[in-house]
Amino acid sequence: MDAKQRALSSFEAVEGELKAISRWMYENPEMAFAEFASSRRLVEFLTAQGFVVEYPAYGIETAFAARAGKGGPEMVICAEYDALPGIGHACGHNIIATAALGAGVAVAGMADELGFRITVLGTPAEEARGGKVDLINAGAFAGAAAAMMVHPSSENTVDPVALAIKHLSVTYRGKDAHAAAAPWEGINALDAFVQLYMNVSTFRQQMLPTDKLHGIVTRGGDAPNIIPSRIDSEWYVRALTKDRLEYMSRRFVAMAEAAALATGCTVEFEQSGHEYEDIVSEPLMTELFAANSASLGRTMGWAKDRPASTSGSTDMGNVSHVVPAIHPMIGMDTKGAVNHQPEFAAHTITPDGEKAMRDGALAMAWTILDVASGNRWGELAKP
Repeated sequence: MDAKQRALSSFEAVEGELKAISRWMYENPEMAFAEFASSRRLVEFLTAQGFVVEYPAYGIETAFAARAGKGGPEMVICAEYDALPGIGHACGHNIIATAALGAGVAVAGMADELGFRITVLGTPAEEARGGKVDLINAGAFAGAAAAMMVHPSSENTVDPVALAIKHLSVTYRGKDAHAAAAPWEGINALDAFVQLYMNVSTFRQQMLPTDKLHGIVTRGGDAPNIIPSRIDSEWYVRALTKDRLEYMSRRFVAMAEAAALATGCTVEFEQSGHEYEDIVSEPLMTELFAANSASLGRTMGWAKDRPASTSGSTDMGNVSHVVPAIHPMIGMDTKGAVNHQPEFAAHTITPDGEKAMRDGALAMAWTILDVASGNRWGELAKP
């Protein structure tokens, strides 16, 4: 039996358990840096499969590192398991996590034979704050030869575009007053937010298709008959590259300051979490993953065939600027639903969603075996 068939057999031995874990995660979503039950469930599985597990890891309570292999180049498989507020696993992190576990189990038994190390790295807080950046800073990727993960989507894309992003909190402060009896005594912080929103809307005509500005009010006042003296809002600023993100951030701050000046308010800014960088897909692993996906009956699309303006963001982009990395999108027939919709979350536990997990796990495992068996580590393009 060749290496890929052995990997398939190892995966199939745990496939039923992986499906059960995915469904359990769907039913028990946890938010960024609060993934205590999820990380524990994943660690229990990996420990039972013979991995040497560090948990917690790298100073983060919900991070873990599960390792196999005694020596040689290290391949890191990233597992994500945080969910979204209100809509749960609508980005399919239950599939990401179980595909990572499946790929790790599929190749772990051949690590010593082929002279490499495998680490399934539990990476919290991708949806907010950027846990992978904390892991980078803590040295989790310092010895890695490469890193990979897969992400469910409504389309197959082997080398997706990911936009750089900055999360900003914007707080306007004004002055309370009776909204009917003496509104002239107040300074309306809500007016400042509305003016910022209008400034952003006006600017959209001059934005590139890959520039994104979107925000919500998180504190909107206390009562209709009180002029609101404080308005809190959360904003995402996105762009195709880090340089463009810096430009867009400067423009956004100027628009926010202009709104404060126009309304007589003060404005405060606070960055939430880390900036995410654009993603760089390593060419050799990208080609190998596409070929292995084809062997599974899955045809992968390419970024050149998909508009970059429809892209999101991921802290895996930061990883790709540190080590050679890939982040393929595994398509599901979601009946029109897209990421960050409840219908997308529900699709992750259908047979089609489970097939995406299977294909993603096996394509990663087989890609690792292609690199290791051919000793092609030196061919990986350094970022």
